[in-house]
Amino acid sequence: MLNNKITPLAAATLLALGAASVQAAERYVIQVDNPGKGIVKALTKQYGGQVKIDAEGFIAAEFPGKSLDDVKGLLNNPHVKLVEADQVRRPLAMYNDDAGDPMQQQVTPYAVYQSQADQLTFNPNAGMKVCVIDSGLDASNPDFNWSAITGDNDSGTGNWYENGGPHGTHVAGTIGAADNNVGVVGMAPGVDMHIIKVFNAEGWGYSSDLAYAAQKCTQAGANIINMSLGGGGANNTEENAFNAFRDAGGLVVAAAGNDGNNVRSYPAGYSSIMMIGANDADNNIADFSQFPSCTSGRGKRATTDETICVEVTAGGVDTLSTYPAGMATSASLTADGAAVASSAMENAGNASGSTYFMGTAEAVDGAASGKICVIDRGNISFFDKVNNCEASGGIGAVIINNEAGMLYGTLGDTNTTTIPAVGAALEDRSALLAAATMDINIGASDYGLMSGTSMATPAVAGLAALVWSNHPECSGEDIRAAFKATAQDAGVAGKDDKFGYGIVKAADADAYLTANPCGGNNGGGDNGGGTGGDFSLSATGYKQRGLQMVDLSWSGAQTTNVDIYRDGQLIDTTNNDGSYTDALNTKGGGSYDYQVCEEASNTCSATQTVVF
Repeated sequence: MLNNKITPLAAATLLALGAASVQAAERYVIQVDNPGKGIVKALTKQYGGQVKIDAEGFIAAEFPGKSLDDVKGLLNNPHVKLVEADQVRRPLAMYNDDAGDPMQQQVTPYAVYQSQADQLTFNPNAGMKVCVIDSGLDASNPDFNWSAITGDNDSGTGNWYENGGPHGTHVAGTIGAADNNVGVVGMAPGVDMHIIKVFNAEGWGYSSDLAYAAQKCTQAGANIINMSLGGGGANNTEENAFNAFRDAGGLVVAAAGNDGNNVRSYPAGYSSIMMIGANDADNNIADFSQFPSCTSGRGKRATTDETICVEVTAGGVDTLSTYPAGMATSASLTADGAAVASSAMENAGNASGSTYFMGTAEAVDGAASGKICVIDRGNISFFDKVNNCEASGGIGAVIINNEAGMLYGTLGDTNTTTIPAVGAALEDRSALLAAATMDINIGASDYGLMSGTSMATPAVAGLAALVWSNHPECSGEDIRAAFKATAQDAGVAGKDDKFGYGIVKAADADAYLTANPCGGNNGGGDNGGGTGGDFSLSATGYKQRGLQMVDLSWSGAQTTNVDIYRDGQLIDTTNNDGSYTDALNTKGGGSYDYQVCEEASNTCSATQTVVF
């Protein structure tokens, strides 16, 4: 069982961060034509600027005490194409616990099973490479194929193979931790990775850092870019860099954000980037997962674009992965010699002995002396329970949850107890109460848990490498479309803002690409199905006596009947005669998404939007 212990600064870095527009003081991105870059750099220095990044087509510079308008005025030069704020980008993650003892054996994270990654075999000869733009990958963790990993440092961030906190190491493990009988296993075990360390000692970087990193990913030969990070405000230079990577055939995935609201975070909000949300082990949306709308504008100017909102989700709650050596805490519990899942609460150490059931441990009980206290959750705090056990002479404590699932908890910031204490699941209560002896061990670990869209994003990046390795003729956009076409619908029926098309399913995507080879008719539809290139749909909206009407016309469907969808909801099953009229009986304005699918099939037309 793992419980991560990190410093307050690291904790602040890893917590979910707001997506309001943030720009570090007086740093700007200047797009330039390359032949005139030297002149612009000279002007920058002449006006007190400090060049921080010198990249293809742009530089980034600090101008102390100068506003964006000031810098635009100073750099009014024909070689300057654009001056914009250099937006701050931060890692998006929270921390938590997970069950298992990966220091002793290989543990498979739940998301591997949930995403069907265990049903496919990664092809290491397909040339897949994932570029991880984050806080570095610590060389102290042995759970990687280090001969297949390279990296770059960004300005002022230090060596890419030394951690800037556990975030980047955790992300990389989810993508590609090796299948080697120890630790954890990644979605694409042993995949080639290129690591770019962009976060500084304070735990953040700039939009220009990401744009420059995208160029380095291309130079390293990466097929996929993973960014478990984000912030507020779009940046043209940043967007152009990822557009170029996408246009060259690559796939970019980025975290939706952890504020649990409908604010659009960047870079995930760019059309060229696949925005990833987070779900838990029970197929529920994570309460922190952001869900920006796919619609922008109002009235007749409203437009719908599924590439600027959540497209799919993956497991991102209580995700077990790699950590820099000793930065996480592991726990193990046995009852009468049988292993029982547990969650470390506090106090490293070992305890072995007879058991004593203390009920809810609301008072000191001398009968617990020299024994391991087995305690029910409820009525008083965890600290008070463990404190009463220790005051009774108890040598260790196991607190059992009073609701289904594992008990994850701590003893608080003012903990003064010293005995090892763990949480346990309600499902194991009978076995724990019946046990005559127990053993508890809590110690440092190289494996720990985090939660966040930061954890879901590398799951999708790894899954993309896994599926793509079996279909190397595909492009990144083909993989993106296959994931949407085969995602498991969750939450509200049909496509929705929180899940997008649903939870990624690797084996289903693989089967889809086998049945629909790349270069054919891959795509995603609002009902979660694929689009056919020969299956076309047109939609025309008009009003009749003030009431909204929509005429649909289609061709290419092969079944006797077709299903008609409006806004992801099935509204009718009708003859496949090529036409249908939807009488909405509604006045005023509105926007509607239509799709026609072969009956009870995932073969669908592309989505057509009608705006009144």
